[in-house]
Amino acid sequence: QVQLVESGGGLVQAGGSLRLSCAASGRTFRRFAMGWFRQAPGKEREFVAAISRSGGSTYYGDSVKGRFTISRDNAENTGYLQMNSLKPEDTAVYYCAGGPVIATKVYEYNYWGQGTQVTVSS
Repeated sequence: QVQLVESGGGLVQAGGSLRLSCAASGRTFRRFAMGWFRQAPGKEREFVAAISRSGGSTYYGDSVKGRFTISRDNAENTGYLQMNSLKPEDTAVYYCAGGPVIATKVYEYNYWGQGTQVTVSS
């Protein structure tokens, strides 16, 4: 069992930056690929970024490429999402997730955090 807890969300102006963290319980964090998803009101959960277990491979959704960076520190059992050049359309609840392999679909992840709100004002 893995428990994931996100933090770092908040209110930021357009063009600003935030860094989200995902703290994982237990010693098994390094066994899981990690993903970030987001969900805006009335919309489906959307893939944002994913990173492999070792951190050697990363994927990004088209809407965040070049602006967001995913990373992980297995020694600290923590994953990160650095978000730069934020836009109002990035406003959503952001979730981190853990799964067996790096993936882009919601159903490919077994473990989910509770989410953290990110609001970008124009």
